Amino acid sequence: MSASGSVRSAAAAVWGWIRSAPGTYLWLAALSVTTAIENRLSPEEARIWLGHRSTNLDRLGEDPIRVLIGSAFWIDGGGWLVYAVLFSLVHANAERWLGTVRWLAVVVVAHVGATYLSQGLLLLAIRQDRAPERAAFVLDVGVSYGLAGVAAVLAYRMVLPWRVPYVLGVLMICVPPVFVGRTFTDVGHAGAALIGFACYPLTRGRDSRWNPSTRWRAFVARRRGRHRHRD
Repeated sequence: MSASGSVRSAAAAVWGWIRSAPGTYLWLAALSVTTAIENRLSPEEARIWLGHRSTNLDRLGEDPIRVLIGSAFWIDGGGWLVYAVLFSLVHANAERWLGTVRWLAVVVVAHVGATYLSQGLLLLAIRQDRAPERAAFVLDVGVSYGLAGVAAVLAYRMVLPWRVPYVLGVLMICVPPVFVGRTFTDVGHAGAALIGFACYPLTRGRDSRWNPSTRWRAFVARRRGRHRHRD
């Protein structure tokens, strides 16, 4: 195969990969644009800009729909490449498995549910004088609640016994910070994971037989086959 043919083949493979999870990669593309905009702002300008899109108590009280949507398209502090990897590992796999509509439903439910859970508990803490009133204006943007929810729902794609350690792993990542850091975002991540587990009805009718052992054996077999071919 010529060099140009190899390039076209690789481009077609990449395009096919992107088309298999369109929602994930459109979202990621939007995040790349907003991250580039954020990086061009001064720290003070970025704080003001993100503040208008924050799902804190103040903004939720004034314009909830706008900030719930807007906050999902910004990353506080950059880090787009990290999220590109996480989106490819979590969101893209879930979208291919569930389909775009069901995947998006999990994202929305986890994002909105975890936001109101965490901010509701924060409001309660403020009213009980366990948190300062300025906490109602704290910056809260990002995609991590939706990511946690989708990571949790992926547990139902796995066969037993692999599902058990996967669930325990998600819980170990999301739950302990609630008792250590004790911030509203820690509560939000734990809540999003629990919401993701509760989205089991959306997984019905989907193949739930993904087996890491089978995938690993297939990978090893392919590697051995290539070595034998070279020899």
